[in-house]
Amino acid sequence: MDNRPDENPTEQIKARLHAAFDSQIPNFASYNLVAGTGVAGSGGLKVIGYRRQPAELIIAPVNANSLESSEDAININNTNVNQLAKLSDGGYEVAISSGRVFRFNIPEAPSVDFHVDDAVSIGATIDQKSDAEDFADFMDHFMNTIEGTENFV
Repeated sequence: MDNRPDENPTEQIKARLHAAFDSQIPNFASYNLVAGTGVAGSGGLKVIGYRRQPAELIIAPVNANSLESSEDAININNTNVNQLAKLSDGGYEVAISSGRVFRFNIPEAPSVDFHVDDAVSIGATIDQKSDAEDFADFMDHFMNTIEGTENFV
């Protein structure tokens, strides 16, 4: 991928975030993606993939400077989730059976910078308002399936 800024920095940043997720997930096309900001588990930027059938999350931490994967993506589904919670600040907490806990927010318009090299960096704001709303609906569904109030499909 060309590292130089192009005419549309937002599209370039979105493409890099997609690539960080897609490179780790063989069936990446079956997930909706949102950019999240983390406070715990792996603080910082992450790409979060989610799907309703079967209900699952994939958290892919991203290096904030290079927009490349910073560690292996973590799959979260009914086999390894211990806790799901919506936090008072509008964020989410997800705990898995390994003991790892993720706390993150899904902003409607996250600002992301990409450092092309020592002298050049580009920044953009990603409009993901409708995606953030869809993710909130998904999390309500996911929490209900874990609590047993909805079918896990």
